[in-house]
Formats: sequence, structure tokens, C-alpha cells
Amino acid sequence: MKTFKLHLIRHGLTSANLEGLYIGSGTDLPLCSEGRAALAELKARYTYPKVDTVFCSPLARAVETAELLFGDAEHKLAAPALREMAFGVYEGRRLAELVKEPDFARWMGMEDGGFVPEGAEPAAEFHARCADALMKLFEYQMKAGVAEAACVTHGGVLMSMLAQKALPRRKPEEWMADPGCGYTVQCDAAMWMRDGLVEAVEVLPLGYLDAE
Repeated sequence: MKTFKLHLIRHGLTSANLEGLYIGSGTDLPLCSEGRAALAELKARYTYPKVDTVFCSPLARAVETAELLFGDAEHKLAAPALREMAFGVYEGRRLAELVKEPDFARWMGMEDGGFVPEGAEPAAEFHARCADALMKLFEYQMKAGVAEAACVTHGGVLMSMLAQKALPRRKPEEWMADPGCGYTVQCDAAMWMRDGLVEAVEVLPLGYLDAE
């Protein structure tokens, strides 16, 4: 049975990442110069798969990363479901300050759950969106006959997808990826229909893990 591969990549650095700001889908930042340089170095030192189809979050930081890493791909498809979580009133604030607030601990699930900041996306809805998006990307590949594709998204989306749907089973934080890095996952039609799961098979870019 035919196996389909999807290369999940976290976008590059933005100025907000360097400043320690909590940035979700409410802020559409481009990559910073350091982020672009880091991606260029990763591409020069290691190997990214060659693909003709790239899915990406519609936010500028993901679109720009997709162009820098997979510029030769013929088909580049922006998917709103791949956007980062909306953080509402926490958007743009310094993470070092937020971690001191009791409501933020509730938001992150470190204490009693169920709290949703004003204007934010409920966690349950976010995780459902991420799981559904991953399965729909594979559905697209199977229907279109695309054996191998890339997906450039956000760290939170990537962790949610893999914690819910990938084998081996790991906690979300264990799926954390550096900017410009990620994982290759694969499945076949039987696994997709029967189990609704995928198998994580490689760390990206190829060779990155060996250099650590």
C-alpha cells in the first residue's frame, strides 16, 4: 500500500521571538533578519526534502519560511487551519511577565483548566482544529496523488498535531522544534482510515539531529 509523507516545519524567527513576546495569530509579523539568516544557514548545512507541494499557515512568518526553504515548489497552498492559536488579551505581552500571573497558569493548563482569556481561542477548539488539519492534509495528498509534501506552520500547531496524532506517543513539549526544524510523518490509507494516526520517522532538516 502506498505511503504518503508530510514534512512538518516550524517557521523561522521573528523579532517577537527574540524579544520574548507571546505572539499568536493576532500578530502577523514577518521574519527578522536573524531569522532569515538562520534559515539560510540551516539550508546550507543540512538537507530539506525536495517537494512540489507546500502547505503553510497564511501568516507572513510561515509564508516567508516556506518560500525560503521550498522556493522551487510548484504548488504553495495557504491553509487558514494551520494558523497559530489566538491569544486574545495576552497577545504581544512579555512571556516573562505572563508566567507570574495566576490566570495565565490556568490558561496554560498548569492549574485548574477551562479558563479562556478575553478574545482567545479556547484550547479544546485549537487542538481539535490542529488534529483535523493534519488529517485533512493527508486526505488531500491521497486524493491528489501527492506522495510527499511539506507543511510550514507554528510551534504550537506542530506540537498539538503530533501529541494527538503521531506515533510514538509523546507529550506536547516533547515535540517542540527549533525554528526552521520539524519532523517527517507518514501514513498510508489504511492507517489514516482505521486509526486516524501517523508515524513520525525523521527529524528535519536531515542531519540536524546528528550535529547537536
